[in-house]
Amino acid sequence: MTLIVLTAPSGAGKTTIARRLMAEVEGLRFSVSATTRDPRPGERDGVDYVFLSPEAFAARFAAGDFLEVEEVYPGRFYGTLCQAVEDTAATADVRAVVLDIDVKGALRVKDLYGDAARTLFIAPPSLEALADRLRSRGTEQPEQIAMRLERAEMEMAHAPAFDVVVVNDDLETAVDEAVGHVRAFLDERGMEG
Repeated sequence: MTLIVLTAPSGAGKTTIARRLMAEVEGLRFSVSATTRDPRPGERDGVDYVFLSPEAFAARFAAGDFLEVEEVYPGRFYGTLCQAVEDTAATADVRAVVLDIDVKGALRVKDLYGDAARTLFIAPPSLEALADRLRSRGTEQPEQIAMRLERAEMEMAHAPAFDVVVVNDDLETAVDEAVGHVRAFLDERGMEG
């Protein structure tokens, strides 16, 4: 199994880049993560996330159903279900499974899969730019933004541990860079498209 793992502080553009990456590189399939947070407007269960109650999440965790889990914010858990990754990898014509996960979870996946996983850290150009992006989304209160920015500092300190760091100062440039890295990785693994 080959994995492409994208991670970033909230608001750095990771999900946008992941979607573009899958549109531009043949054979990439997305593995949907699970979370205990409530859906945002327009999000769909099983498409954007698998939305689980805290009790259901804890039961799945106790059963060993997760590849990685992280309590990203107090009482808010995210994780990658092993079965989701396996089912996605078993889909016809899959060259690699794409994970869009948190920093610590991404490092755990890299530890587990080694060279079969390519990790990309999507970095904002600065914490100030990240703050502007979070405010412009209009989806969170100031105290939530402050919490995300505090976490972003910790996450950015881990960037050197990743295979590739892509600075998302200009979206098109960041997408091109991510696509280039992923294509080169798949070629290295003998998975030409």
